[in-house]
Amino acid sequence: MVGTTGLDLIEVTLLSLYVSGMATILGSAIGIPLGALIGLKEFGGKGAVKTVTYTLYGFPPVLSGLFVYYLFSRAGPFGSLGVLFTPTAMIIAETFLVIPLVTGITITSVVEVDKNIKDTVRAMGASSRQSTLTIMREAWVGLVMACMIGFGRVIAEVGAAYLVGGNIDGKTKVLTTAIMLETRMGHFEWAMALGAVLLFVALAVFFFLRLLQEKELL
Repeated sequence: MVGTTGLDLIEVTLLSLYVSGMATILGSAIGIPLGALIGLKEFGGKGAVKTVTYTLYGFPPVLSGLFVYYLFSRAGPFGSLGVLFTPTAMIIAETFLVIPLVTGITITSVVEVDKNIKDTVRAMGASSRQSTLTIMREAWVGLVMACMIGFGRVIAEVGAAYLVGGNIDGKTKVLTTAIMLETRMGHFEWAMALGAVLLFVALAVFFFLRLLQEKELL
């Protein structure tokens, strides 16, 4: 199949995992602490911040791609970096999609931790940082779920990846953009095969993360 289309299936799959995985890691590294901060701290406008965060669950991928495209295009403020049409640009665009999802789910997860646990930690004289870390450990299952959902969104994303990556063969072509290209060319059987690979990859990653959740619950 690869010879027929000129695609290297392994290369495309590995690049998909790399881009989506890095976007999930970066988005989670930002979203989890941010969600814990919003969920556990009281401040003016907290309700509005939470509303905006939940609204951004539906943030259109193409807008994220457009924003990153502007930043790194020749006319943009960071055009000299030469990041556009590279995996780096794709990671940045997809990170913006992960952050609100992980942030929102983290907010919900830390808020739902048993109030008795929170009160006990405070009664023992724990510092604010220690209390936050303890609550986050109790919310571990929800945090893993946040990462799973974030990864699920970006592994299946095509708009932002295509806009800032360009679907360049051997450089920025990932499974979703390859499926789009093959469909447009009328290679439906190959597109379906790529779709099956995409589904299998997502299933494998989710299975691994699910095992982490179950291990924590034991």
